[in-house]
Amino acid sequence: MAIQPIRLFGDPVLRKPATEVVDFDKELRKLVEDLTDTMLDAPGAGLAAPQIGVGLRAFTWYVDGELGHLVNPVLDLSEECQDGPEGCLSIPDLAFDTKRALHVVARGFNMYGDPVTIEGSELLARAIQHETDHLDGILFVDRLDGDARKAAMKAIRESDWFGLEKPTVKVSPHATNGFGF
Repeated sequence: MAIQPIRLFGDPVLRKPATEVVDFDKELRKLVEDLTDTMLDAPGAGLAAPQIGVGLRAFTWYVDGELGHLVNPVLDLSEECQDGPEGCLSIPDLAFDTKRALHVVARGFNMYGDPVTIEGSELLARAIQHETDHLDGILFVDRLDGDARKAAMKAIRESDWFGLEKPTVKVSPHATNGFGF
């Protein structure tokens, strides 16, 4: 088990688009293991490599008892949308209603380089979109409307963890809603 520190809002790695994985090797399998262990320990519904300081296009998820990972995801999103609570392990103690596609078809690879397709709706679709956003340097607060974004940024600035030099989170920041990504 290799639990890694989770990078928090303000860390530049969270805003930098991740690099496509080209080597499906032992290091990638170790990264997926670290992501999984860290996500389950937090606990969260998903965790992307940049959230543990690794700029590669890989993430894990744990939704409705299903544990998985995806490397180099490409998403096809439904036009039908959902609006619901969303939080993030990199932005502890906050959750805001965020609009996402209701259904997603995600194509990519597993840690061995085999092509995979993941289809999901509702919470799984939300998690996959949220984690793919992390790979593009986008945080869920970026998707909020003006008033909600303003409220989120105020809450972040007033949080106990904002601005810490070596911030980590080891407990679920979203115990009330369970949607920590």
